[in-house]
Amino acid sequence: MNVMFNISYGLYILTAKTEKLNGCVINALSQVTSTPNRIIIAINKNNFTTEQILKTKKFNVSILNEETNFDLIKRFGFASGKNVNKFEDFSDYKIAENEIPFITQGTNSYISAEVLEVRDLGTHYEFLADVTKEVSLNDIPSITYSYYQSNIKPKQANSNKKVVYVCSVCGYVYEGDPLPEDFICPICKHDAKYFIKSEA
Repeated sequence: MNVMFNISYGLYILTAKTEKLNGCVINALSQVTSTPNRIIIAINKNNFTTEQILKTKKFNVSILNEETNFDLIKRFGFASGKNVNKFEDFSDYKIAENEIPFITQGTNSYISAEVLEVRDLGTHYEFLADVTKEVSLNDIPSITYSYYQSNIKPKQANSNKKVVYVCSVCGYVYEGDPLPEDFICPICKHDAKYFIKSEA
């Protein structure tokens, strides 16, 4: 077993705004100091949301709770904002004071933040940001990536063993063989070289 799978990850919807509203699913979020209140996020350089944050230096993070459904994660995690409007025909959001949306469905709170520093991590950028607002929406527990795998992600009906590829960073499972060379993990945004071939 990959020891990295023992690290606990949450799931969040990161939102931004330039010429259009946009967002993506991330799992890399941490509070680094409480005084001042600061967080870090990491996001793949190829994400449209990344481009928006680099331009505006601000973002919101909606914290997903245990009432989250797969359709919400699919909407924000399985397509690129470069190609689709993720907010089209979607009404479960409001606009925060910073003019960026936050998600009201399947979330328990949101954080607004302004970027202080950007660090190049190779495939990702790390954003250090000041928290400008934090709002609680309800008391429903936050989900972890393990909870998503066990309780939200659809189960396969076919019981026959098949080849899958498991992301060594976040545990996302790609079903099918072979794994495309240009595949990007929809959860943590790492590329194909981080995937391990296995059987399910």
